[in-house]
Amino acid sequence: MRAVLTAGPTLEPIDPVRFLSNRSSGKQGYALAEALAALGFDVTLVSGPTALNDPPGVATVRVETAREMLAAVERALPADVFIAVAAVADWRPAEPSAIKLKLDKSGHGALKLTENPDILQTIAALGPEARPRLVIGFAAETHDVLDHARAKRVRKGCDWIIANDVSGAAMGGADNAVTLMTPEGEESLAQAPKAEIARAIAERIAAALGA
Repeated sequence: MRAVLTAGPTLEPIDPVRFLSNRSSGKQGYALAEALAALGFDVTLVSGPTALNDPPGVATVRVETAREMLAAVERALPADVFIAVAAVADWRPAEPSAIKLKLDKSGHGALKLTENPDILQTIAALGPEARPRLVIGFAAETHDVLDHARAKRVRKGCDWIIANDVSGAAMGGADNAVTLMTPEGEESLAQAPKAEIARAIAERIAAALGA
């Protein structure tokens, strides 16, 4: 069985020294990649910038931007399962500056942004010969977590969604609590170390694929 995952943040340059990003540490995605490898999956992890070491037994591809991440995922396919764990920046500066921007007190220093590609939706929409059998997304939310996650699963066209409340210390922290949502129902995994959460998710993926 082959698995492709994304993890960590993306980094979207404003100029040579500044960027747009988020607080994702990559810990949950890295733990899930390692857990799948331990179950015998051939795993490719496409990672945004993190301070983590490459998981053992996993082919890790390092990228920075959302567009680089999508391209790396597409190169890594085909796969039996794709899991979009990364906290991908929704927006990027439309025209990054080639030189460091200086403080502009004229009021004309606003950034012009443009949308990044939606990696989860892109992979979920692939034709039957290219689409992984199981496409899973993460929904990192700060409020109305379950409602937002349910809507996201439908909107993105993925098979499963994992609802993740990041209003506290989950993003960047050592522990997590999630709700796994599938067409068959919902299952809550109580707060535990991210490695334990990863093992539980990996076991359910393996069972769904008959691995």
